[in-house]
Amino acid sequence: MFESLTDKLQATFAKLSRRGVLTEADVDVALRDVRMALLEADVNYRVVRELIARVKQRAIGAEVTKSLSPAQQVIKIVHEELIRTLGEAAPLDLGGQPPHVIMLAGLQGSGKTTTAAKLALRLRNNGQRPLLVAADIYRPAAVHQLQVLGAQVSVPVYTGAKGEDPVAIVKGALREAAAKGYTVVILDTAGRLHIDQAMMEELAQVKAASTPQETLLVADAMTGQDAVRVAEEFNRTVPLTGLILTKVDGDARGGAAISIREVTGVPIKFLATGEKTDALEPFHPDRLASRILGMGDVLSLIEKAQTTFDMQRAAEMEKKMRTASFTLEDFLDQLRQLKRMGPLTQILEMLPGMGAVSQQLATQDTEREMRHIEAIISSMTPEERRRPEIIDASRKRRIARGCGLQVQDVNGLLQQFRESQRMMKMLARAKGRGLMGLFQ
Repeated sequence: MFESLTDKLQATFAKLSRRGVLTEADVDVALRDVRMALLEADVNYRVVRELIARVKQRAIGAEVTKSLSPAQQVIKIVHEELIRTLGEAAPLDLGGQPPHVIMLAGLQGSGKTTTAAKLALRLRNNGQRPLLVAADIYRPAAVHQLQVLGAQVSVPVYTGAKGEDPVAIVKGALREAAAKGYTVVILDTAGRLHIDQAMMEELAQVKAASTPQETLLVADAMTGQDAVRVAEEFNRTVPLTGLILTKVDGDARGGAAISIREVTGVPIKFLATGEKTDALEPFHPDRLASRILGMGDVLSLIEKAQTTFDMQRAAEMEKKMRTASFTLEDFLDQLRQLKRMGPLTQILEMLPGMGAVSQQLATQDTEREMRHIEAIISSMTPEERRRPEIIDASRKRRIARGCGLQVQDVNGLLQQFRESQRMMKMLARAKGRGLMGLFQ
């Protein structure tokens, strides 16, 4: 989402770092570039004006002029003020006596129903017993969609009796939750194509009937400043406790994420980073600010790896690599675990200084190449994966037909695997004989 903004900011700071001593004129030029980059990223103009004013006040003061590295100090100030604009992390309020009610509101198409399932999965994984409530009786197939998603994340869905209105459905759900010991009730309320009086009145009635601890607006980050205006309108009519920004993995310019907290005063609680049910991240302002400035986000990457990778299998794999007994079957297993973490370009963007590499891989369509590798290995028999040396010409033709690729693609993968095995053996030998083992 922040690709273009990150590139422009990094270019500005690179020019700044080439100057040994910064004058007020240097800072003015740099901040003018930062201002333009933020405005082009669709950040609210009032937010940009206030952010730049705060940065300038600090950047032309003593804390920069006395610094040994003035350019780095300016970057540090921009980073800190960006965090201040994004606000503080605000976890869900699940205190007090259960069941805790979370009401989701939003316009049609914002991803509200999918977000309800993502939130339910996250809460279930954290030890809660969530209940999803289908309170959207207007959108065709909305109830069925929630039931399908609920089955995917193993969370029950309450639909109420046929012909019941949303208020009656919510009241029934609360009775069901109390009777069966559910700890969190997630209300998927109706959306509209635009904000209207009837919608707001119904939301107010649902809120009065359920007294939610959290009233969260699900806003589409792709709509830019419209997301900010929608949040303001909802917050005026049905006071919000937080926001969930969806579709942040798309090509939105990112302005809504930066503006929405400052303009509405309502904290962002989660970012929906993909279509899968586990693609929901807690919002960490400091981590997002680091990503925007191209500093990476190693903490989020570690958390993602810990929830995705089987640590025991990872330890076994490390041992196999050390003893050069790593097979194509092991490689396929690692590839699938890596894919569960998300697109490779997203993973690389979390590593400091890897933004350019990520963009290069995006242009090379690395995801497609990874799919080809998975298809080739999947077309092999278990014996061929364990002992690729038995793969002769006829087997290669069969594998190529099975995966819909060419024999040369199969040859290329086998050649790469032989090279990696050779390197593993050299490293294993070097470990036993010291550095000179590499040359023996």
